[in-house]
Amino acid sequence: MFAVTATQTDPDNPLAGLTLGERPEPKVPDGWTTVSVRAAALNHHDLWTLKGVGIRQDRLPIVLGCDAAGVDEDGNEVIVHSVIGTGADETLDPKRTLLSETYDGTFAERVAVPRRNLVPKPAALSFEHAACLPTAWLTAYRMLFDKAGLQPGATVLVQGAGGGVATALIALGRAGGYRVWATSRSESKRERARRLGADQVFEPGARLPERVDAVMETVGQATWSHSLKSLKPGGRVVVSGATSGAVPPADLNRVFFLQLSVVGSTMGTREQLQRLAVFMEQTGVRPEIDRALPLADARDGFAAMAEGEIFGKVVFTG
Repeated sequence: MFAVTATQTDPDNPLAGLTLGERPEPKVPDGWTTVSVRAAALNHHDLWTLKGVGIRQDRLPIVLGCDAAGVDEDGNEVIVHSVIGTGADETLDPKRTLLSETYDGTFAERVAVPRRNLVPKPAALSFEHAACLPTAWLTAYRMLFDKAGLQPGATVLVQGAGGGVATALIALGRAGGYRVWATSRSESKRERARRLGADQVFEPGARLPERVDAVMETVGQATWSHSLKSLKPGGRVVVSGATSGAVPPADLNRVFFLQLSVVGSTMGTREQLQRLAVFMEQTGVRPEIDRALPLADARDGFAAMAEGEIFGKVVFTG
């Protein structure tokens, strides 16, 4: 079968290890099944794997890709939950893994997954839109509706509009009844964030009209100081990524004096993915897709992500 594989890692030239071509059919352990992939979405996780982040070298070569929507062996249209773990909240399992870390991922004609990881795809969602949900949109859903602890009408600041999680946060936040503000270095991305549903948009570090109830943080070091300074007393910053660096000054005096909360959030549960799919069906919200490419042209999608030229999701189709 045709697949997109990481065959080596290179932090300076990640695309050097990107290999497109034939791979063996997936092995199917007991309790697992296969899904014929109709659409799969690209994440920064895939680029980081090619850089050697979070992957053991003895796992190479490995098929890339966390996200997919397709058809199971019984002909059902499904969304693949990419967290392989146990317990009521598999994201808290210390031995959890994502597809493409220990097991081959979704950038292939077929992928093997545990049966419990399949979520019904609503008929109203296209395969391309459904494929965007399991990582970026599920991460945003958990951040907003689980970790943030907000009521509708609260004000949320989304740092770094443009990436998959950030665009999902804007669209979901607007649909959930929050007042959403967003930052971006790019004027064009700020305007697109406004069209997605952001009430106001700002340059990074800009003084805000008022302090916010919560900040959704995926950028990390570059925006951390601004995130803390933007919060109301008692406010909360929810962190699910640190693409610009993971060790900013903590500013503990501000944290304890204003009684701020810093909450980590990673991915989401299968149950949350199922609720997210229903939420999308009921509200009509759809992921922003920057571009859809045949899987055979995956290198172009990776290159665009590496160069920061995307707004929303890159989707590969069979």
